[in-house]
Amino acid sequence: MVRNLNRFNDEKIIASWFKNANAWVEEVRNGLIESRKLVTDQAIVEAVLGCSPRTVIDLGCGEGWLAHKLSVRGITVIGTDVVPALIAQAKRAGEGDFRLISYEDIALGKLQAQVDLIVCNFSLLGKESVDDLVKSAPKLLKNGGVFILQTLHPLLACGDEPYQDGWREGSWQGFSKKFSDPAPWYFRTLESWLKLFEKNGFQLQERREPINPKTGKLASLILIAQARCN
Repeated sequence: MVRNLNRFNDEKIIASWFKNANAWVEEVRNGLIESRKLVTDQAIVEAVLGCSPRTVIDLGCGEGWLAHKLSVRGITVIGTDVVPALIAQAKRAGEGDFRLISYEDIALGKLQAQVDLIVCNFSLLGKESVDDLVKSAPKLLKNGGVFILQTLHPLLACGDEPYQDGWREGSWQGFSKKFSDPAPWYFRTLESWLKLFEKNGFQLQERREPINPKTGKLASLILIAQARCN
């Protein structure tokens, strides 16, 4: 059943990441997330590099792996996250411009930057915060700038639930026992993702559906959308 209860909200997502930040860093740094090693990490890197940006904002950068990966390719990257422990780890891992800021503050125009490309790698999990962030994103992009999203593929992530937008229970299935209090997340159908970009001034350029080579199943959904020129 798709749920829409008060206990499922954007604040609960942030609270969970505050609690699990250190466990997450350990999993990522030690390469313990199989789907990332097999397909999704390389998929998002290839998607970004394929657009040949000189400047990038990595929204929800976490411990900074993607920002660092792009930086060594000569790309200037701003990484943002709301979790202090993750930003601290990103700074500790190497040089870079990492900023502690929430999606809400970014939507209010408090991130002073304008770049060629915005990337969100499995970092758009909420409802209102995501809606407002995507609405404000064109202001962070130069004319014709690109927004790239990688997220769980709706057809796979839906599971046995109805295929309709709504809050879902979180889960740390497949992760170590160090994780607790999984974050809820807001499920969106493919149509809803496309409409979210379309109504906020983006035109879909490409849709990619990376496949897990081990299972032969969908690993993720990547949307590459371009901001309409002013």
